[in-house]
Amino acid sequence: MNSTTELPEKQVVKEEKIKFSQLAAYGAGGIIPIALFNVAGILVGLMGNISLGLSAFWLGVILIIPRLWDALSDPIIGHISDNTRTRWGRRRPFLLFGGIAVAVFFVMIWWIPKGDLVRAWFPTDEGFQWFQLSYILFSLLVFFTAVNLFEIPHGALGMELTNDYHERTRLFSAKSFVGNLFAMSTPWLFALANMEVFKGTGGNEADGMRYVSLMIAIVLIPLSFWWTYKLKEPGFYKVEKQKKTPFWSDMKRTARNRNFIMLTLTIFTLAMGFNFVSLLGSYIPIFYIFGGDKVAGATLLGINGTIWAVTGLLAVFPLNWISPKAGKRNTLILAILLMVLAQLSKIVCYNPDYPYLIIIPTILLSAGMLFFFTLGSSMVGDICDEDELHTGQRSEGSYYSIFWWFIKMGTALASFVAGLLIVYTAFDEIQVTKVDGLQGNIKEIQRELADWRQFKKNSSDPVSWTEALQKKTALAIKESRDHLIYLEKESKKKFEKKEEVTFSASPERKLLLERSLQSTKNILDVLASFDQNLNDKEWVQANFQHETTILSWFWVLNQTKLEKTQLHAKELLEHLKAKFTENEDSKDHYLQLMTHIGDVSTQLNSLQSMTEFETLDTAIGGIAQHIFKLTQQSPYTLLMMRVVEIGIPLLLSIFSIIFAVRYSLTEKRSHEIKDLISKRNAAEQNS
Repeated sequence: MNSTTELPEKQVVKEEKIKFSQLAAYGAGGIIPIALFNVAGILVGLMGNISLGLSAFWLGVILIIPRLWDALSDPIIGHISDNTRTRWGRRRPFLLFGGIAVAVFFVMIWWIPKGDLVRAWFPTDEGFQWFQLSYILFSLLVFFTAVNLFEIPHGALGMELTNDYHERTRLFSAKSFVGNLFAMSTPWLFALANMEVFKGTGGNEADGMRYVSLMIAIVLIPLSFWWTYKLKEPGFYKVEKQKKTPFWSDMKRTARNRNFIMLTLTIFTLAMGFNFVSLLGSYIPIFYIFGGDKVAGATLLGINGTIWAVTGLLAVFPLNWISPKAGKRNTLILAILLMVLAQLSKIVCYNPDYPYLIIIPTILLSAGMLFFFTLGSSMVGDICDEDELHTGQRSEGSYYSIFWWFIKMGTALASFVAGLLIVYTAFDEIQVTKVDGLQGNIKEIQRELADWRQFKKNSSDPVSWTEALQKKTALAIKESRDHLIYLEKESKKKFEKKEEVTFSASPERKLLLERSLQSTKNILDVLASFDQNLNDKEWVQANFQHETTILSWFWVLNQTKLEKTQLHAKELLEHLKAKFTENEDSKDHYLQLMTHIGDVSTQLNSLQSMTEFETLDTAIGGIAQHIFKLTQQSPYTLLMMRVVEIGIPLLLSIFSIIFAVRYSLTEKRSHEIKDLISKRNAAEQNS
């Protein structure tokens, strides 16, 4: 029989059958590398760009640095894990402390300092953005280090729990199953972060993720104790007496294994292709399918992500049926072909008229990737058996760390390239953040208006009314002073008159800031006078009964909110004027946006002339509708997003298939290796 022929499925020896309790405990560890690892990588880039207004290019650079750190830490952690000897084994201590560290540092990622007062500490906008980028970099470094401390020993332990060819696939399928089960909730994190209960009134999804991350940590820490307690190391009695090996000796041994090289290149190439465009996969539903509507886009991402996770759960079962019959290598190639079909289907399924067609490529991709990465980890275990036959050493940690190091390097390169690709598509993150600011301002005014309408209904008690007014006046004075500090700091920054200068450092913005500064000073004077009048009970009692007067009081106390809104609108208009000049191919698009912002400014200026709450409420609602029209990106950007997101993975899939067909460690050869090792072990025991 040819050495490349796959054998029929063999019966699992009873001693090598994994118990369900261990299967569940090991599978639960998939939460960290499958769910949280990807959440941090994708959402940090997405929210940093569209929520904080940070450069997509520099975010891409920031996201690559932790992966470069992995280039050093992964093999070292694998080597240390292989050579650790404790009373609890060589892997389990890492499962406990690594899991807890992941929970703590995942929370840390999202508490990025922001806000006008923090911004005022820095002499320039660029300085503030570099501060935020530095915080993101540091938090990601410690988070991904914690992930590595857990995942490398966890993956190595999976190869030790059984020596059976197909039980390994079953074990790593359980990891994929539970990881994807938890991943069913992770796509909704963006939607949860957009809920007002998490982000607060006037906040955005970056604010919401601070509190959503705390919920995740509360789940993860108890799980760390559970899987550490349940998982044992059946081969530790043998490894405990194994001689410790030098680091570079382990690295050279992995580099000389031809099957390991072919498998790693197969996984690396395809993973790199899809990671290049993973961030764009979040932009397309928001900005192409729903025209910039983050809430609708987040909902579709949540639904799509749930479909992804459910498919990943269900795909475990056909994987464990197909792989024993077709062989691991052929099943791996089938997985690549499924992903190619998914990319081709996106040509039709990215459709604003039928947004839920996006589910079709999601199902194909999810099944293909579940097959692909589960088999990859399982096949590394087979390679470790081959290595043991040749060397007499078990070095699962070294092999697993090098395997995932290549995948992470692909992710690192992809993070950098993803930022370049977003810049290449001409995505306008400044437009997005300015519109976010406008929407937040309008929501704050709407909330205040609802409070004042309630005041009007309860106007029979002038004493309680006066107390409420005094509290609101104190808050309005604080808000105005904080805004004044921000404007003073901003107006002192360096402004230049150059063709290439951005609007944030332009003389036009300096003029806007100076005008807003003077206006805010005037508002503070009016508020001080109003605060004094509130001490005159007769004045309050004489005026609070008239709706026109109450409405004028509303504007006195909310004048700073209106001033902020008008400043945001003017800044956005100036930014759009600059983009109109720069982009010859998108002039019609920016001209349309400038028309919308002009309508918003006109309506904002007319608000204070209204004399009834109902009319004012309707007018503010109309402004919110006009602001929504400002979220649309240019047609060129939307086209390039789709071309890049579909095309790059297709190209790299071809190379992945070429490497896969050159992998020669078949099921027949794996069984031969297992038998030879068993005979050698028996001979050693008898000698």
